[in-house]
Amino acid sequence: MAKPKVGFYWCASCGGCEEAVVDLAEAVLDVVQVVDIVFWPCATDFKRSDVEAMADGEMAACFVNGAIRSSEQLEMAELCRRKSQLLVAFGSCSHTGGVPGMANMFTREAILAAVYGNGSFSTVNPQNTLPSQHVASPEGQLELPSLDESVKALDQVVPVDYYLPGCPPPVKLIVEAVTAIVQGKLPPRGTVLAPDVAQCRDCPRIDSKPEEAFIKQFVRPHQIQIDPEKCFLAQGLLCLGPATRSGCDHACINGNMPCTGCLGPLSRATDYGAAALSAIASLVGSNDAREISAIMDQIPDPAGTFYRYSLPASQLFRRLEPAGNGGQQR
Repeated sequence: MAKPKVGFYWCASCGGCEEAVVDLAEAVLDVVQVVDIVFWPCATDFKRSDVEAMADGEMAACFVNGAIRSSEQLEMAELCRRKSQLLVAFGSCSHTGGVPGMANMFTREAILAAVYGNGSFSTVNPQNTLPSQHVASPEGQLELPSLDESVKALDQVVPVDYYLPGCPPPVKLIVEAVTAIVQGKLPPRGTVLAPDVAQCRDCPRIDSKPEEAFIKQFVRPHQIQIDPEKCFLAQGLLCLGPATRSGCDHACINGNMPCTGCLGPLSRATDYGAAALSAIASLVGSNDAREISAIMDQIPDPAGTFYRYSLPASQLFRRLEPAGNGGQQR
């Protein structure tokens, strides 16, 4: 009996999701025994043409990591969708936009100017040359992918069947997802393949978390000697465990660092950043509006803190320019 065919592809992300597959270590041998990996350009010599030659739906599942920002990434997302029976948004960037999604705080032109313009300390570009999509050369007409105005999560451009969250997805969840696909024991489509409970629910430090609102100040990890057994919030460290899915076996917490929210929202939340902000604000130990404001003002970069992994998938989506200044649209 032929083994199910599986593919992996990488869009706008750091590559950590590909490393997570490698982190399967010897367990990858168990995976290849039950599936046939037919597309994984990061690790093996597969080409786009190999996928184009497949019959529609030939892959049992394709795991796509990374957000969608360029025309090439959109084309590959559409191709993987067409050639696979199940499309899995693999990792935070694919699931909710991830760290690349923070680019939605700026215009495309501002980003290109910052990267290639003379304002960059590491760039020498006296002609202020920016990338061009079409360039004539002695070898012929060269074409680069176009850069979209906004970063999008995978399901904002193609239908997605399942979501495997995390930055990167925990190895255990990867194994469970592949096993469920092979055995045909998947939950309803649209499910996030991680426990629908908050990190705090089974946190090893939960017993040290006060029951009443208690936060009086926020500090950053480098400012204190972190107690390895005490609740981070009780130490004044911003931990997003109250609003974040469990399923990572508390990797960051066991490393004595607070949760940053990479596994994303619980099913009851429509906007992760708003849910996280609400959860943290509810723990502030004051009823005085000015004091509450002063305490919350101690959180640096609120947008980057609460929407670090999820701005494109949020109700905000992106920062808009004022009316009359070329306001941005989705």
